[in-house]
Order: sequence, then structure tokens, then C-alpha cells
Amino acid sequence: MSEQSQAIGKKKTALVTGGSRGIGRGIALALAEAGYEIMITHYQDDMMAEQTADEIAHLSGGVCTVREGDLREAAEAERTVAEAIRAMGHIDVLVNNAGIGMYSSITELPLEHLDFTMELNFRAPMLLMREASKHMIEAGRGGNIINIVSTHAERAYPGDAVYGGIKAALKRATESVALDLSPYGIRVNCIAPGGILVREREPLHDEVGSMVPLGRIGMPEDIGQAALWLVSEHASYITGITIRIDGGLILPGMPEDGQTSWGYRKVRPFRVN
Repeated sequence: MSEQSQAIGKKKTALVTGGSRGIGRGIALALAEAGYEIMITHYQDDMMAEQTADEIAHLSGGVCTVREGDLREAAEAERTVAEAIRAMGHIDVLVNNAGIGMYSSITELPLEHLDFTMELNFRAPMLLMREASKHMIEAGRGGNIINIVSTHAERAYPGDAVYGGIKAALKRATESVALDLSPYGIRVNCIAPGGILVREREPLHDEVGSMVPLGRIGMPEDIGQAALWLVSEHASYITGITIRIDGGLILPGMPEDGQTSWGYRKVRPFRVN
């Protein structure tokens, strides 16, 4: 085997959707710092994607491939995986992070919100898992898939039937996919963030942070470090689970004494992964 083939065989690679900013960026940077070659995707976020790609390249010492595309289109999943294989040679890790939050009371639910969220937050991850897992099986290297869900998959909020319901569906689907792929050494897990700072800091973020039992709002790097551990050999006996990363935010539920601290409070959801 040539030195080049040996190098390709040892190289670790990751495809991170929605990797230009927020949680996706945090995960991509953590993997890059650990030596992964990275491909990120984005949609109409060229400036941030370029900045993130430069940071990734600096950390990993290699090129970061960037793909712009609308994952609501079914064929885009196939094209994305195919480009990742062409660019990096193989895919060891797939992180399904691209998604959006749209909120509405069921009585006022726009059809376009329902379709948009279903296509991007559920259908796209399913199709990407299909394409990436076929490649992983053929390559015989095993692999890891992480689906970014949300604490909204576990806790109900007004106006959250679509976003929370679809995240819950992805969480449940992940469990079956983990069973489908376990014979091939491919582990499939979820991370459920809650209360993570993904945009410019605003007073609302500090308000939410004050309600978190651990006393602060979460940062993308919190999710990145968890993802890095989950795809490592340290987690080699873990598949089909969901790791909740929210500083304890949803643990208390409705307080018996009626206080709003560390409990239910009608704050408009703000996290978009």
C-alpha cells in the first residue's frame, strides 16, 4: 500500500450540515481541532461559511470543503454526500445539524411552515443518513452519525407542535436507525441541546441563562465537545441514545410553589440549530 493510501486510510473525516454558525460551527471546530478533515454545508450564509471554513482549516491543518445548498430538496442530500466522498475520500462522521424553528398555534399553523420544517428537520436527516450509511457500509470502516434534536423533543411548549414534534420524531427514528446499522459498526445517536447561544447575544439570552440550574446559557462549544466524545472510542459502546445538554434547564418543570425560577415560564423559544 502506498504512503498516500495509508494516509487516506487513517484520515478521519466529518460532514456537518448547517456548519457555518451556531451549534454546527461549534461541532465542526471541535472535530477539526481533534484532527478531522471537515466538510460543512450551509444555505445562503456565504460570509459566515467562509469564516468558519478558515477557522476549521487553521485548526485541522487541511482544507475545509464548503457546500451551499437547500436540503429541503430531496436530491440535495444525495449530492451533498457524493460531494463529501469526492472531496474527502470517505465519511467517518455525519452530523445532521441543519434545521430551523418555526412556531405557531395549531389554529393558525401555515401549511408552508409545516412543510418547510418537515422537509428540513426530518426528511433531510433521514435521506442523509440513508446515503451516508450506504457509503459507510460499503467502505467497511464503521462510522458515527449524530442527529441534533432538541429538549423540545421531550418538553411541550405552546406553539411548538411542529418543531418539537418533528424533533421528537427524529429522536425516535434515530433509535431504529441505530438498530439497522449496528451490525456494521455504525453508531447512531442524538444530542438534544437546550438554551444554547447560537446568534448574537441579547438580553433574552442572559434572562434564560439565569433560569438554568447551572447558572448560564449554553455555548456551541459545549455541544461540540460532547459530539467529539460521542464519536470517539471512549463512547464505543454507546448507540441509540439521546444526550441532553441544557445545564439542567428542563429538569424542574412546573414548580409547586408557583415561582418562575428554575421552572416553567412562558418565554418564546429562541434556539434555531
